[in-house]
Amino acid sequence: MGEHLSARLIKAFWTLSNAWHSFLGVEKREAPQEEAQTSNVDSSRRAKKRRRSNDDSEDEKEEGREFVRRQRPFQVSNVKEAVIRRAMQQVLGQEEVSFRLVEQEQALHAVMDRQTPLVVVLPTGGETQDLLFNLLSALRALPAARILQSRHGGKTLFHDLLRLNAVVSSDHFDHGRIRPLLDAIINNQPDEVVWNRAYEAVTESTPPPRPSSSFQQTPLSINTGSFANSAEHRKHVDDVLKVELGHLYVGVPGFFDAFLGDVPGLGTAAQVVLDKCKEGDSPLYRVESGWQGWPEGANEKGVLSWFTPLIDQLLDFADEHLSTPRSPRRPLAQPHRSLQGSTADRKLDIGFVDNPDAGVDSKCRWSQILIPGELKSNPSADKASKAWLDLGRYAREVLAAQDSRRFVLGFTLCGPFMRLWEFDRLGGIASEQFDVNEDGLQFVSAMLGFLWMNEAQLGFDPTIVTVGDKRYIEIERENGNERLVVDKVIKRVPCVAGRATTCWKVHREEDPRTPLVVKDSWQFPEREEEGELLREATEKGVRNVARYFHHETVSVGGQDDDIRANVRKGLDITKAVNYMPKRPMPPPNNTGRRVSRKDESSSVAGKKRSSSSTNAPLPPSKRPCSSSSTKPAIANRVHRRVIVRDYGKAIYKASSLANLLTGFEQCIEGYESLQSRGSMLQRDISLNNLMVNEDDENPSWRAFLIDLDLAIHEQREMSSGARGKTGTRAFMAIGVLLDDEQHSFMHDLESFFWVLFWICIHYDGPDKDIGATEFECWNYESDQKLAGSKKSVVDDERDFLKLARTNFTPFYQPLISCVNRLRRKVFPDGGRWRVPNPKLYTEMKGILRAARDDLEELDG
Repeated sequence: MGEHLSARLIKAFWTLSNAWHSFLGVEKREAPQEEAQTSNVDSSRRAKKRRRSNDDSEDEKEEGREFVRRQRPFQVSNVKEAVIRRAMQQVLGQEEVSFRLVEQEQALHAVMDRQTPLVVVLPTGGETQDLLFNLLSALRALPAARILQSRHGGKTLFHDLLRLNAVVSSDHFDHGRIRPLLDAIINNQPDEVVWNRAYEAVTESTPPPRPSSSFQQTPLSINTGSFANSAEHRKHVDDVLKVELGHLYVGVPGFFDAFLGDVPGLGTAAQVVLDKCKEGDSPLYRVESGWQGWPEGANEKGVLSWFTPLIDQLLDFADEHLSTPRSPRRPLAQPHRSLQGSTADRKLDIGFVDNPDAGVDSKCRWSQILIPGELKSNPSADKASKAWLDLGRYAREVLAAQDSRRFVLGFTLCGPFMRLWEFDRLGGIASEQFDVNEDGLQFVSAMLGFLWMNEAQLGFDPTIVTVGDKRYIEIERENGNERLVVDKVIKRVPCVAGRATTCWKVHREEDPRTPLVVKDSWQFPEREEEGELLREATEKGVRNVARYFHHETVSVGGQDDDIRANVRKGLDITKAVNYMPKRPMPPPNNTGRRVSRKDESSSVAGKKRSSSSTNAPLPPSKRPCSSSSTKPAIANRVHRRVIVRDYGKAIYKASSLANLLTGFEQCIEGYESLQSRGSMLQRDISLNNLMVNEDDENPSWRAFLIDLDLAIHEQREMSSGARGKTGTRAFMAIGVLLDDEQHSFMHDLESFFWVLFWICIHYDGPDKDIGATEFECWNYESDQKLAGSKKSVVDDERDFLKLARTNFTPFYQPLISCVNRLRRKVFPDGGRWRVPNPKLYTEMKGILRAARDDLEELDG
């Protein structure tokens, strides 16, 4: 605790200290007398006053401090080591124990010798806090505490930890409740394990949940695809990527057979090649010692020098004994050269590329990487915070650069220990660990498998094909299969886990002048299908919202393409060596959903439905019908494809200020139409979901909304039951961030304001991004902090105008007055609306229209 202990802290922590003495199994000390404390305080004050300068202000500061000088330094006495060991085992809950700091050992000796009234340094890992109060404070300070939802009816885990803090202070605190949490932290368990232990610790301190509203909110989650105008600094990306990936499951049985077992002839070829490696006086591989040339200490440079020539040799042996044509792929090792094609500089330790000429000096792009790999010299780096996260970062870049990639295979090599990995839209799973020197056959099989796998086995979508110089997307319609010609990629969200939306501009072969947009995404099966919502909106005549053409569930290998059954081949993650069951998901309703005869007759949803099917009945809801299940929820995502008949460009690309304002006006009109005619809330107004069409030959709406992924029917009684909501944080309403209001149309109207505000700061003309600004932190800040930041922007008109004049780019300076008038309406008196105001639609459109007219007058 340092040289001094505060009398106030001693008094405050006395009860807690006694609890820890009991927990350690050592004798408690009586509290020192108040007089003795006072005497020590006075003595300390006098000593300090003799050393102080004569500065009066400093005198006043020092008078406010109360210190108790420690009576004597900690001294390690001759306490039996068995006693110390027993106390440590009691705290850590394990047989093998050791100190990480000398001060920890001295402190525990001092406790045993009754030299100190307090347990001042807990015998835990170096990263844990000295006292429980500090530990809980540290947990509350982490952004995840404000993101993770309370499982007991409250707001977030942050509030539950506050309640636990109060319980810790009481005389009746059950210290056994906190022990699993301490154990998880001390043993450097994965973040998900720590947070699960935190949930368990707060269970009894949290009051029973209050009756919830009949209209439950969808919890908010973010991923690395939600950044707006970000430089993607590694620290910021990694912090969000950890949350996005969640718990990475390793040691999944059957991994190798699932992903490499279908490679033709691999088993036989691997054995033949390994046998060849054992031949000769100086064989490449010896059973007793492993691979020739394996570097001592497994340093990165040495492993890279060993790895690449060995792979070439394995291919040579395969060519000699098999008729298999030589693979054009080869390993690429450029750990100190950034690959092209990413927002920020990103390097790759090692990987496989589809380029036989790739070398150390080759300039490669992420779009060429087929199999990424991560090297660590230390075997202990085979964990979530080290090699696993690094490989996950590479997988994100590969998925972002390759628009038809469904999943990515990779590998980690930590010392001699290798794992094979698969990353998809749920996160990542890995094989059991094996030693490349002890299990040569497994290593050879993995390397040859990576070199020989076909594109579908590597994770590419077989429904997106290339014929000559053209690419096609194959869809299933009522009259059979149809091919759409791909004109270009519009958007590919750069993330690993999540919806991972990809959009292409396409056209039908027989109608090249009419643009269509294909949108692929990976949806929770509990969510209502976006295609059905779009079809319904189109049939109801909703204006200025992308119009429906077709939707389906993508089929790969003859079955619906989902993660658990299709991508992961039915592998059971509950058998992973580090599997941690998640809390059971609450049922979506209390009674279940009745299925009508109409529902039963139209149970095949998503396939062969087009806008011409106007008389077709609505498909049944995809939400579970049973409310009795209490099994832990294992997430899944389904590969959906939606095609719409409206094509445009993002609103920040509007060619003039007048067109920009017209676009905002018409998009607000579209949102109003969606609510009034379709009875839906879009719930994701963001930079890329507002579109404009400035092409007179394009039959699409002149401006329109897209993306009903997160839309819901306004009167729906319950949320979809899906586990998370992905949105663009920079544009979210303050009330949504604070999670103290039901999501309503008022929040989405506020999001329109934030989108316009963001454009005025981050663009200096149509599609002229100026790069990251001081507002980049809005992509990463916690909900509470971001809400506070947004409040500070709008709560005072003078401050807002000063901020706008300073931060709006020259191109958008003429809009300061317009944006300020919108601010007054969206935030009356600088605050939030507490009741819905349907007139806000008209008021916002009127302000935008008037500003556009003013601009046109000036131009005229």
